[in-house]
Amino acid sequence: MTETTDQRASVRQPNRRTLLKGMGAGVAAATVGMPTYLRAQTAGTIKVGYITPATGPLALFGETDAYMLAKIRQTLGGKLQASNGNVYDIEIIERDSQSNTNKAAELAGDLVLNEEVHLLVPASTTDTIIPAAEQAELYETPCISSGAPWQAVVMPRGGNEAPLNWTYHFFWGLDEALNTFVGLWNGLETNKKVGMLFPQNIDGLTWGNNEYGLPAPARAAGYDVTVPGSFQPRTNDFSAQIAEFQKQSCEIVGGITYPDDLKTFVTQCNQQNFRPKAVTVAAALLFPSSVEALGKLGDGMTSEVWWTPAFPFKSSLTGQNSQDVADRWEAETKRQWTQPLGYSHALLEVVIDILKRSANPLDRTANRDAIASIDLQTLVGRIKFDGSTHKNVCKTPIFGGQWVKGETWPFDLKIVDNSVNQLFAPEQKIKPLAW
Repeated sequence: MTETTDQRASVRQPNRRTLLKGMGAGVAAATVGMPTYLRAQTAGTIKVGYITPATGPLALFGETDAYMLAKIRQTLGGKLQASNGNVYDIEIIERDSQSNTNKAAELAGDLVLNEEVHLLVPASTTDTIIPAAEQAELYETPCISSGAPWQAVVMPRGGNEAPLNWTYHFFWGLDEALNTFVGLWNGLETNKKVGMLFPQNIDGLTWGNNEYGLPAPARAAGYDVTVPGSFQPRTNDFSAQIAEFQKQSCEIVGGITYPDDLKTFVTQCNQQNFRPKAVTVAAALLFPSSVEALGKLGDGMTSEVWWTPAFPFKSSLTGQNSQDVADRWEAETKRQWTQPLGYSHALLEVVIDILKRSANPLDRTANRDAIASIDLQTLVGRIKFDGSTHKNVCKTPIFGGQWVKGETWPFDLKIVDNSVNQLFAPEQKIKPLAW
């Protein structure tokens, strides 16, 4: 959804002091004093196309985007002062990919060709990012994305053999997530036999790849790996996979699933008396609502951790730290903080920094160059494309986490492994699943 003229007119631009107090200061604080330079005629309208999976099976990944977009609109008041000295109107055009790859491609094409956006922002998940990024490359439009392991975004598009000229991505790497999984398992007493669960889609093919997927570091760490056939997403029967795991005496299950599939799998494991000591899957265990849906079986589930209120970084836009952002979300939405919240905020930090530094934010090439030269400390860490991993990739921190019974909320996510990033010590030790 785009903000209307009436909506922009109802919120005045905050002064510098108000801006640093943060988005969470509210509308009242944001209406103090419009600087004289913002009352002058602007140099044009910057258009940003923002695509998110707001609905559909991946909607939990996009749950925080609309909230954070509203905050950034409130903070900017429809204006942006660039480092070139000009003041611009700014319009963020929000679109819902509906968790569908074809829809994401269609929306990206429309935003580029018809809306003529100056910057494209597919917010999260490969189903949204890859088709949008491909349109951006095709039509030479700068694109910045996050919310998916960088290999899952780069490798299916040719990897190093197919240079990317317009699309940039910041997130942790699959290799780091895989080593985090191994780090979690190393904290438990097991027979080191792990069964792996992968869906029949791009994520499953990436995570299940024998050369750079989860089987490789697990085997290198001495684990006996069982990989039965892939499952169809949203299946209602995991009997074949469970039978194979039981046959091989697996005490650990690892892989990637989405929430509905994990609930089906865990429920059938319990029904069929297969009770491993650890279930560690990507994606499905990111969200508190997904863990709550498992009932008592959610206690002890483990996963990668993108971001938590414990992250020791501050916003470049507001000065808020991670705990501030999480507290504000919970107070205003009455919902528990969720990991994509930090990335929704950081992605908009990056967008604003790109446009402010661009030699001409109305020029796509200038914006592309501003992406490539970014060096910004954000709520999720430092964003800089230094070429150390891939020319178009910046890696961010990742940890291993475990869901435990909570106090304010049914479950709390605790950091239990920092073997990949030592930014801070684990909050507690990992424990076996309580079936």
